[in-house]
Amino acid sequence: MSIIETISDVNNTFLSRRELICNFTGLGGKLKKIEAIDMITKEFKLDGKIIIPIKLQNHVGMPLVTGTFYVYDDEKLAKEHVNPIIFSRLEKAKKGGKEKKEEKPAEEKVQETKAEGDEHDKKDVESSKKVKSKEESVKTQVQETKAEGDEHDKKDVESSKKVKSKEESDKTQVQEKKPKERAK
Repeated sequence: MSIIETISDVNNTFLSRRELICNFTGLGGKLKKIEAIDMITKEFKLDGKIIIPIKLQNHVGMPLVTGTFYVYDDEKLAKEHVNPIIFSRLEKAKKGGKEKKEEKPAEEKVQETKAEGDEHDKKDVESSKKVKSKEESVKTQVQETKAEGDEHDKKDVESSKKVKSKEESDKTQVQEKKPKERAK
């Protein structure tokens, strides 16, 4: 049994392309577009043709990937029909694989990481300064609002004392009038 199972193989003469839909069994979550192109090329003997992976869909709960591929004879025609972003992503994936194979010597990597680290440290210092200045401004605002609140609290206390003293004086006046009325 082959890893690749063909679901549909349609020759679209209107768009001058071949449309393949295939299942890749046992590769759920592991299959990359570049690897899928290589496998399709070998399986269908498509050397020299432009193969564009349009969609790779993983199935939940199964190690199965369904892929949709367009096969063009002419690259110019493919670029006219297919979104240019797909081509840029394919180029990026191809370059990413080559860069991993062509690893740099360890000394160059260390120097690059040190330079990147210094840049990150400078940015971190600047951002921490900004955060500290914001914290200080917030603290001063809080202190100002507390001071204003304390002043308002003092005024409230004074006004409540005045109200209480006025109420007490009114009570005493009422109590004084009541015994005089009783005496009459």
